[in-house]
Amino acid sequence: MPRKARSYKRHLAEADHKYNSVKIGKFINYIMERGKKTVAMKIVYDAFNKIEADMKTDPKAVFEQAIRNVTPIVEVKGRRIGGANYQVPMEVQEPRKTALGMKWLIDAARSKKGKPMAEKLATEFMEAYNKTGAAIKKREDVHKMAEANKAFAHFARFQRR
Repeated sequence: MPRKARSYKRHLAEADHKYNSVKIGKFINYIMERGKKTVAMKIVYDAFNKIEADMKTDPKAVFEQAIRNVTPIVEVKGRRIGGANYQVPMEVQEPRKTALGMKWLIDAARSKKGKPMAEKLATEFMEAYNKTGAAIKKREDVHKMAEANKAFAHFARFQRR
């Protein structure tokens, strides 16, 4: 018998001060390390300033499009069925979609070496906007993995007990 649902009020990230966007506020929280939010805000806003200088467009629009380009549609999840583990492709639901996209952008920016984080982040945003770069490659790899394991898609309907 399933457990009783708890009344849990989900915490929403606050909108950032400059652009008044919840999505950018959430992104700043993902960038933040050791509770240093002002450092994270400076990194993100410096990256936006670099985008504005290089592309001569609204950095918020570039950010939104980059996130949309990086978000995955399907991913693989491990399922244990009959003693064997299968990589089952499953559709990604909304809050996880954007979270994965943001995390992949940050990881791709952090993996670059030799530049300040704001520059690396700006470069990664512009590459994702143009559908190139490491974050887009990560998305393509996840989609290829799901495509390769399409034979196990019928296991997706089984729920864990």
